[in-house]
Amino acid sequence: MTDLTRLSAADLAAKLARKEVSSVEATQAQLDRIAAVDGDVHAFLHVDAEGALATAADVDARRAAGEGLHGLAGVPIAVKDIVATKGMPTTCGSKILDGWIPPYDATITLRIKAAGLPILGKTNMDEFAMGSSTEHSAYGPTRNPWDRDRIPGGSGGGSAAAVAAFEAALAIGTDTGGSIRQPGALTGTVGVKPTYGGISRYGLVALASSLDQAGPVTRTVLDAALLHELMGGHDPMDSTSIDAPAPLVVSAARRADVKGLKIGIVKELGGEGFQAGVSARFHEAVELLTSAGAEVVEVSLPSLEYALAAYYLVMPSEASSNLARFDAMRYGVRVPPAGADDPSAEQVMASSRDAGFGDEVKRRIIVGTYALSSGYYDAYYGSAQKVRTLLARDFAAAFEQVDVLVSPTSPTTAWQLGAKLDDPLSMYLQDVATIPANLAGIPGLSLPVGLADEDGLPVGLQFLAPQQADDRLYNAGAALEKLLEEKWGGPMLAQAPDLEVAR
Repeated sequence: MTDLTRLSAADLAAKLARKEVSSVEATQAQLDRIAAVDGDVHAFLHVDAEGALATAADVDARRAAGEGLHGLAGVPIAVKDIVATKGMPTTCGSKILDGWIPPYDATITLRIKAAGLPILGKTNMDEFAMGSSTEHSAYGPTRNPWDRDRIPGGSGGGSAAAVAAFEAALAIGTDTGGSIRQPGALTGTVGVKPTYGGISRYGLVALASSLDQAGPVTRTVLDAALLHELMGGHDPMDSTSIDAPAPLVVSAARRADVKGLKIGIVKELGGEGFQAGVSARFHEAVELLTSAGAEVVEVSLPSLEYALAAYYLVMPSEASSNLARFDAMRYGVRVPPAGADDPSAEQVMASSRDAGFGDEVKRRIIVGTYALSSGYYDAYYGSAQKVRTLLARDFAAAFEQVDVLVSPTSPTTAWQLGAKLDDPLSMYLQDVATIPANLAGIPGLSLPVGLADEDGLPVGLQFLAPQQADDRLYNAGAALEKLLEEKWGGPMLAQAPDLEVAR
């Protein structure tokens, strides 16, 4: 029998629709895989075997009765632990929310449940999505399936590792500065940050409200389009949700034709600071696009050099405001201050936040609070917002010349666990290519384009498109994916080490 865990979501959905396999069988196969390898990978913080199998059994019964079902009905999925799931723990990788079970579902959770996708569980992440390595989780790091001594990227390393380790065919991530795309690049998976407002943020625990965006984590571009289509669309519960027809991403992924497409290489995202193996695979992929009929030109984004600095003012400023609600008064852990017989509410808040938040979260709260403080707001946060405007104008000008932009997703491949923990700035620099899309609110897609010569680890290429032109990403991404798989003789993840044997 075919190993169900190795099938793409689209192929598994087709088998389910033809009744060649049941959702219970597919879900149990994923649960067995999780049991076999997740002790080493640590992609999951919580596994809901009972709930997933119950959903699968319901889908099978409805299919047997001839009921019309969603195309992905019965395909198991993993959800990042920042998305509210009613009756299932949502901790954001933080001790301050240890054991919290939401009384409601996020909009994207509701849409997944309505479509009949069994939710396998919640995936590990950097605490409150603050990090680029998933080492800042209060529950321990996730490991890269390609090399378990290396990081899987962050903050959504758990979702990316789950997909790369064949523990789930589909996963949901969130992207504030690259937390879907960068883990995708480092684990050989596909990650998409949709246009800001294209997928509802209702029920996502906020890091930086003007930057956060949920999106798909998958093994193929078509799978990402199918999940994107399911999650997307207007949501009246989210004031930032776009009230307009969603881009036709699935048909774009099936079209997969770059003939006549104008592609811009971002001048500022290459060269110095980029690993040689990353640059080599990137330029080889661009040559494939050229051979398929795309026109490639170089494009400059002058304000890009200020993007990283602007982001690390905007993001911690919004984070310090959003995280103020975690005060031990209504939910989360409550830690009474030592030596206080009758502590005040302020003392309980201070001791609880000190015990519940990790070092990286505290660091960003301090930076953000300072940037928003009286006398410094205009100099720091206000200036960062002006840079953001300039960057958006640069992107708009670039998209008048080309249809999509391309760059490496991450300047390096996955690094050793612990290598950057004592150097936060070095870790922040890993997001240099992904952050601009969040500041400008434009969509981005990362897909694997090969293995670096130096270490044999995955390299990702990133496509960027104008706001609400997400379909361009899927068309270009699917076309490049097809060209690469023809070159390799199959998907890149087929080259990944066998975790069960490697143990």
